[in-house]
Amino acid sequence: MSVRFRITRVVLSTTDGEVEYKFTNDLTVLAGPTGVGKTTLLELIKFGFGLDATIAPVATDHIESVTLEMRIGYERLRLARSLDPTKKKKVRVTDLSSNERLPDQHTDHRKQPALNSLLMEALGLPDDMRAAAGGKSTREGDLITFGDIFHYLYVPQGQINRDIAHSQDNYRKAKRRIVFELLFDLTDRDILNLASKLNKLRGEIVTAETRYNTVITFLRDSGTKTREEAQVALEVAARRYQEAQLRMAALRQRTDPVSDRKTRVLRDMLTQAEFKLAELNRADTETRRRRNECIAETARVQADLDRLGRMREAGQRLASIEFSVCPRCMQSVTHRSVPESSCRLCLQNETIVDDHGHTQYEIEQLTGQLAEMAAQIRVLDDHRESVAAATREREQLVAELNMIVEERTSKRISPRLQEFTDTAQESAAAQVDEQHMESIIRQWETVDELRVEVDDLRSEYAVVEGRHSDAVEAVEERRTEIIEEISEEFDAMVRAIGIPDIETARIDRTTYLPVINETPFHVRAKLAGGTTTATQVAYWCSLMAVALRNVETPYPAFLLIDSPRMGLNTANSLAAEMYRVLTTQVAAVPGRLQVIIADNELPTSYIREYAQLSFDYDNPTVSTIEHPGPSSVDSIHQRNGGRPDSVT
Repeated sequence: MSVRFRITRVVLSTTDGEVEYKFTNDLTVLAGPTGVGKTTLLELIKFGFGLDATIAPVATDHIESVTLEMRIGYERLRLARSLDPTKKKKVRVTDLSSNERLPDQHTDHRKQPALNSLLMEALGLPDDMRAAAGGKSTREGDLITFGDIFHYLYVPQGQINRDIAHSQDNYRKAKRRIVFELLFDLTDRDILNLASKLNKLRGEIVTAETRYNTVITFLRDSGTKTREEAQVALEVAARRYQEAQLRMAALRQRTDPVSDRKTRVLRDMLTQAEFKLAELNRADTETRRRRNECIAETARVQADLDRLGRMREAGQRLASIEFSVCPRCMQSVTHRSVPESSCRLCLQNETIVDDHGHTQYEIEQLTGQLAEMAAQIRVLDDHRESVAAATREREQLVAELNMIVEERTSKRISPRLQEFTDTAQESAAAQVDEQHMESIIRQWETVDELRVEVDDLRSEYAVVEGRHSDAVEAVEERRTEIIEEISEEFDAMVRAIGIPDIETARIDRTTYLPVINETPFHVRAKLAGGTTTATQVAYWCSLMAVALRNVETPYPAFLLIDSPRMGLNTANSLAAEMYRVLTTQVAAVPGRLQVIIADNELPTSYIREYAQLSFDYDNPTVSTIEHPGPSSVDSIHQRNGGRPDSVT
């Protein structure tokens, strides 16, 4: 039988208090005219499950959070989610069986703990299954989430007269079909994992073959030798290298003894002469450094001597000046009485300070230093000349010794050195050829490895494909039975509702969608008036009826429908029959199926068969928020342009 799925209570926390709704009946109808907030309430329920929802601005402004109490499988949970943009990414969860507060759950299934994992586990479904597309796809497939399951539980207003579970969205086709198979036990985790692995292997095979073909093309376009040719060339190059090495070893043995006693003595003398020449060069460098220091010190002493001379000359010049006016206030000082032995300017006692002796002493000291440093510079110049002469002699000796040694060894060693050089070049060329051939062979080894990788992947793909085919074949009989049962149930539902202009009705074995008069459901031009809406209701009721009859089916026994009467327009008899089918279905399995419908006008003939929550502009769904009136309504359906709501 299908999985129990029932919402028992919805609480909206608003800025002016709480609004509470209890759903105790199997069939509950939210009745009221357009614009009283029925769709907003259903979208808030969807939002409470951690999914993206289309919520009216007035609700966003005044509703703080939505709380759902429910039973899913064997779990009794309370979910509370804030509408605040900074808080809505997490949902507060309470286990109502134990009254224990669980960790807050992330609405993003990629973050743990995830609400998606909690709800999927409650449904008895793994949270790691992927919907891999068939054909030539190389993608593992998107993760199957609770949001994908919810497409089969909620028929939004934007789809009621247009689409079935987003079947017209091409990018969702594969996942919609796989979720259908999952809910009717026509596939399982193993089959889905094998399908994902097939796609992954298919992608790896494409990558490996591309690499293999790229290397092969490169080797062919570059004129590279074949592996056999490269192997032969490698052996030839290796023999050439070994032979060259043997000849070089023999030449070394013949060349090493070529040196007599006199030549060795001359080489020793040359070494000593070169060593002495290096010492002389260092001595010359040191002498030049000391001479430069003496020149710099001489310049400094001469500067001090010049300074003393300027100071002495300035004092003598100032002493002979007789001031006639004050240099500060410019008043005359010639007509005032000045005491004897006093300064005419400051009137202080005039004392004569004679510093001539002190200055003369400094001048004599500096002059002596200049003479001493001049003598040092002359000594250093004489030393440099002697070092330069010795250096020239040593350079001449080194040149003569080099010439003698060269003459004694050139005739005996040069021919052998030339032979040694030729042999070394041949050895190097053979080694380069050997390395080049080894590189080519490694490239061919890479080709072989890539070929083996492709073969291994193809072998693994064949094994996985066989396992997948066996697994699919094992459920093929059940698939046939389930689809035939749904087709028969769907045809019976269409007849029971009395949908006009329908001669044949069945379910397609591939798409799992209705086929009306041998025309696919999405070709709506063949369906007139409210026929599309009534057909969709018949489809969902057929799925639910078959799911309830089959024990293995994990299909949640829950259906949320928004405004079916809007698509029926004036087809009152069709609406009455549609509600008759719904009331009959929930009555057939009391307590096992929950259906919640939001609608405008309700047929009076079945009003006692369901619980009705009535709303109007004075009593909207969110009663704590004052309704602006029908003329100011901005309905969700109008704002979406009739398109289906966004979902995660």
